[in-house]
Amino acid sequence: MRAPRLLTAGLLLALVYGPTAALADTAAPSIDPTAPTPTTPYPGGPPEGRSADGSVVGGDELAGRSLVLPADAPPLPTGLTARGWLLADLDSGDVLAARDPHGRYYPASTLKTLTLLALYDELDPSAVVTATFEDANVEGTRVGLVEGGKYPVPLLFQALMMASGNDAASALARAAGGVDVALELMNAAASQIQAYDTLAGTPSGLDVAGQSSSPYDLALIMRRLIDDPELLAVLQTPTAMMPAVPPRYPAYQIQNQNPMFATYSGTLAGKNGFTDAARYTFVAAAERNGRRLVVSMMQGEQAPTRMTDQVGTLLDWGFALPAGSGTVGRLVDPRPPGVPPPTPAPTTADPQPPPRTSVAAQADDTAGTPSAGVQTLLVVGGAMGSAALLMLGFRGRRRH
Repeated sequence: MRAPRLLTAGLLLALVYGPTAALADTAAPSIDPTAPTPTTPYPGGPPEGRSADGSVVGGDELAGRSLVLPADAPPLPTGLTARGWLLADLDSGDVLAARDPHGRYYPASTLKTLTLLALYDELDPSAVVTATFEDANVEGTRVGLVEGGKYPVPLLFQALMMASGNDAASALARAAGGVDVALELMNAAASQIQAYDTLAGTPSGLDVAGQSSSPYDLALIMRRLIDDPELLAVLQTPTAMMPAVPPRYPAYQIQNQNPMFATYSGTLAGKNGFTDAARYTFVAAAERNGRRLVVSMMQGEQAPTRMTDQVGTLLDWGFALPAGSGTVGRLVDPRPPGVPPPTPAPTTADPQPPPRTSVAAQADDTAGTPSAGVQTLLVVGGAMGSAALLMLGFRGRRRH
């Protein structure tokens, strides 16, 4: 039986980011469905992610916004346009190189990797979902669901990943109990694997104010998908048949639209995305000589080099590095079941903060630093967030 819905908006933010996110605007984005839809990337770059206790997930070297490389690493390939990216070894967890790995970018359709991870075991694979008018007419990329059409759950997951169907995402969210329930599951899944930069506001990845993920988090999510044979099979499905909806709509075939399968030998899986606010995003994994690497890229451009080529050259660079030659951080493992996310330690505000040298310095220095009164509330919020997680729990994977 499904656990009760316990999370208010504030508690959900406390669960995923800690109470600072729930109470302090500067600490983390929050979902605001009433705000205008973002149409451009963050001016000057996105907010920077941190664990709720202020630590940097994966290691302190991943804290910066600039490029980090192992000592004596060869020059990177040219033409990398992504503002944030990460390259890691899927087996060892070693992060081999990164740029702004914890920047909280708009994810576009790469967020569908989290939709798959969170909802796959929540839905009965024998269930058939009847598409609604809202499913069939959702904004953005659609696989072609027809109002009144009947679609098996496994086919909807294939349509979600193979054709990036926002209509499939809508139908799956309804099958999970509605969009709010689906988002609770997605955010709980992100928190459980320690993807603390990720906050889902839509099941499809369509832009909404405050929605975010990071290059680091996309690599964490892809790692979980690659390590699960059933989820990997969904990502690797080459073709599938969408059923006929008589009398007007015949059956038709869909193909896997991951361009890496055609352009990069050894590709295991991948998901691309694009919106005006996110620009081009991509996460992909490949294997060569028994070694598996993952690349995630966010806020990239297709010129002067296509994103698939950028991903491929960065994978080539990573495979050329000798195994164990150096690391700048690690992909962390999921939290053990029942263990809550970190919460901020109590702090004492400085009653006489040092003078600011400029408006820009003040903005940088005060980001994420609440007032003393707010800090007191944060401790309470942290306890509430932890309690909410313990009550909600992260639903264990079930096999049918």
